[in-house]
Amino acid sequence: VQLVQSGGGLVQAGESLRLSCVVSGFTFDEVAIGWFRQAPGKDREGVSCITMGGNVNYIGSVRGRFTVSRDSAKGTVYLQMDNLKPEDTAVYYCRALGVWGQGTQVTVSS
Repeated sequence: VQLVQSGGGLVQAGESLRLSCVVSGFTFDEVAIGWFRQAPGKDREGVSCITMGGNVNYIGSVRGRFTVSRDSAKGTVYLQMDNLKPEDTAVYYCRALGVWGQGTQVTVSS
């Protein structure tokens, strides 16, 4: 099992970013895949989860702004982040089967 992330960067408040997580070693209908983030000085928190069946859950602070999708043909899960806020600044991780992606930095300036 391997998860390789890409995307992220520095944007201004109100802008958008898309994170990608390319997965290998399993198929989407076998596992749930989660997105997490860790802000400086804070614990890592779950942001969203897409289930085996494709249902998606979000924490309240990102609901309506973040969207998770997956492309089975590409073996990729996406985290589309719109209307970003400075409090979204964190390192973002994808996770499946106990394996973490390498993390990608998202920085939102006010």
